[in-house]
Amino acid sequence: MCPAATPADDIADDSARAPANHGYTADKAKLHTRLRRIEGQVRGLQRMIDEDTYCIDVLTQISAVNSALQSVALAMLDDHLHHCVAGAIANGGEDAAAKIDEASAAIKRLVRS
Repeated sequence: MCPAATPADDIADDSARAPANHGYTADKAKLHTRLRRIEGQVRGLQRMIDEDTYCIDVLTQISAVNSALQSVALAMLDDHLHHCVAGAIANGGEDAAAKIDEASAAIKRLVRS
């Protein structure tokens, strides 16, 4: 189950959290593949800048990277809602409300970005 969030979690690094069985655990390989692809796209952007590529072409590639990151973020959010939030709601208590608040805050951050 996902650990409960604390106010410090917004600025704490992930190493401070206890190991847990997260909803995305089964999809780690797919997530790593997607993130490596994004990493390659970012390296491609650096090459484009080094090679003085036309501005619009660079902006198009930046848009592709942003879309790819949003796709990963939405997959992570979906896993969190189906695993962590649903589990907390099934168990009831204060943890359920905390998980809903945590998910709402994450959605707000995604919408702002």
